[in-house]
Amino acid sequence: MAKSKTVWFCSNCGNEYPKWMGKCPACGEWNSFVEKEVVTGKTAPMSIPGASRKPMPLKDVSSSQEDRVSLGSKEVDRLLGGGIVKGSLVLMGGEPGIGKSTLSLQLPLNSPNLKTLYVTGEESVKQVKMRADRLGGDASNCLIFSETDMSTIIAEAEKAAPDLVIVDSVQTMYCQHVESTAGSVSQIKEVAAQLLRFAKSSGIPVILIGHITKEGTIAGPKILEHIVDVVLQFEGENRGAYRVLRSIKNRFGSTSELAVFEMTGTGLREVENPSEMLIPMHEEGLSGTAISAMLDGNRPFLFEVQALVSSAVYGTAQRSATGFDVRRLNMLLAVLERRAGFKLGQKDVFLNMAGGLRITDPACDLAVICAVLSSNFDYSIPSDVCFAGEVGLSGEIRPVSQAARRATEAARLGFKRIFVSSYTHFDRKPQGIEVVKVADIPALVRALFK
Repeated sequence: MAKSKTVWFCSNCGNEYPKWMGKCPACGEWNSFVEKEVVTGKTAPMSIPGASRKPMPLKDVSSSQEDRVSLGSKEVDRLLGGGIVKGSLVLMGGEPGIGKSTLSLQLPLNSPNLKTLYVTGEESVKQVKMRADRLGGDASNCLIFSETDMSTIIAEAEKAAPDLVIVDSVQTMYCQHVESTAGSVSQIKEVAAQLLRFAKSSGIPVILIGHITKEGTIAGPKILEHIVDVVLQFEGENRGAYRVLRSIKNRFGSTSELAVFEMTGTGLREVENPSEMLIPMHEEGLSGTAISAMLDGNRPFLFEVQALVSSAVYGTAQRSATGFDVRRLNMLLAVLERRAGFKLGQKDVFLNMAGGLRITDPACDLAVICAVLSSNFDYSIPSDVCFAGEVGLSGEIRPVSQAARRATEAARLGFKRIFVSSYTHFDRKPQGIEVVKVADIPALVRALFK
């Protein structure tokens, strides 16, 4: 017989405890506990279709490929591993205004042969229609349904039998038998469980749109990311033109892929070759710019690092970075002063990553230092030179992973020289580009600013 009891949920990770605590033992978050009334008792476990009910040798399990459906977008299909797997549950998160709803609507508009049920809980049908008219495409096979009740949504999905279901967003959906408001921990868990049960039993893939918190993580309990099969996250500055769709979790493919989009007046445009759009778009001979050979996942591309060094107007020098960790910038400036003798303590330093991208690859350290020195000396770096190297606290230049792929991409784009660490090892010498190996910052300065 079912019974009700009161428990405490952590709003950050979703763990359940019998009493209130100031700090969650699981995730370490403070003041995150919410009191909820839950119903206990025996529940029917969810069974996955095709799952074996008896133990069997692993070698006897069929290793046939999963059935996949193309979404009409080369970049998204590649990110998912060749298309979305039938019966899978995909979660897409991102900041407000980043382009989640735009991309989710572009997918059915660009795939008229794919019958899609688009469920919206945040917008009216007319609002979705207005955005669809702006995006263009063929909307003849896209069904729009404005609803937030999960029982009604699943009933309509079973009746329509679409090829794809898109739910925007999971925080607005609710289940009637759960006594809490939409967006709460218990509601999100139950909504995700019902959608997973529907996807696995029907074989229809479901794409969930999710909000993110101010810390940049997907809102709701952490169990939401454990339930779904794929987690995709949109990144990029709202004021910038470029968006990066990154795979955080993928049970059917690699998480080392990313897709780059450009936000235009008619929606998101796929950028198949990001390097050609992120390299310099100005005249030659300007100081304070350097090209970095970056590797994000398995995809190499080159972009421009811009720096401006000027005398401090006020007593305290300013340090500002856009798209780069300002703490790492301060570390690199300290290394330049302590290990190479460049006095930058009384100068303002401003750093910008072209294209509005947010860079975390340590291989960009070398380009950052060269851009800062170029602006400080007012000396322009040749436009056919790029950099790939990590800088240590001792001033040494450390090797980076997959240097050969970075050099090959630079050669393909017409660069003549690439500066790397002297400890970098190439199985095969890159063709069409000169590899300059430097051990530390003084050696770099002698080789570049001679």
